[in-house]
Amino acid sequence: MGVSGWRYARWRGDFYPTGLRQRDELAYIAGRMPSAEINGSFYSLQRPSSYTAWRDATPEDFVFAVKGGRYITHLLKLQKAETALANFFASGILALGEKMGPFLWQLPERLAFDAERLAGFFDLLPRTVAEAAELARRHDEKVPEDRAFTEALADGPLRHALEPRHESFGSKAARSLLEQAGIATVVADSAGRFPQFRHPGADFRYVRLHGETALYYGGYSDESLDAWAREARAWMDDGLDVYVYFDNDADGRAPHDAVALLERLA
Repeated sequence: MGVSGWRYARWRGDFYPTGLRQRDELAYIAGRMPSAEINGSFYSLQRPSSYTAWRDATPEDFVFAVKGGRYITHLLKLQKAETALANFFASGILALGEKMGPFLWQLPERLAFDAERLAGFFDLLPRTVAEAAELARRHDEKVPEDRAFTEALADGPLRHALEPRHESFGSKAARSLLEQAGIATVVADSAGRFPQFRHPGADFRYVRLHGETALYYGGYSDESLDAWAREARAWMDDGLDVYVYFDNDADGRAPHDAVALLERLA
């Protein structure tokens, strides 16, 4: 459980103590919560040096969720994405090693459920670190050889979660396809802006809390945090791994809410 991204000016002098160096912000986060989503990977291909620095700034048991690139989800809309996926995995993600957690694929609001499109994309997704390294070696010139990281530091399974934002993903066909593919459906709270889906799809739960009363703004009430804590605890009691990330970062509430939820689950 943690926050979606960590480099926000609004957090400085509030959650982050005045005078804390920017390069120490991730370490500060990692001292107060066990996980964080990497958001920069959504906007552009990052560098191996960045992933290495993030890995080294955090404790051994810290977990990074990695947000898939918008070039794949929003521009290609999941189609003909093999080379783009190879570039994504070659950009340095594998340098996270054992700290590599689930991958988040957030879809654009207008992208409706299309079984053929989704199935084709799911077939491309690597399900182990070794498969991800093999895919990464098929990168093109967008990731120069001297910037590519294609080594599997430690093999193991990879998890994927899909965050759809179109109501058609509430259909039985969508639920069946995600369950067959073992892809978790994100439980997203977006102040009513987007539909919230409750069908699991996989053997873990992935929750994104974008805001209770306004998208990306405002904090969660004590009553809401209590409710999310009960739900997370019930999932864990059922033997499921649970990932929860606060994305109400615009006015700095996300890290405070993450700490408050963790205290409820301590």
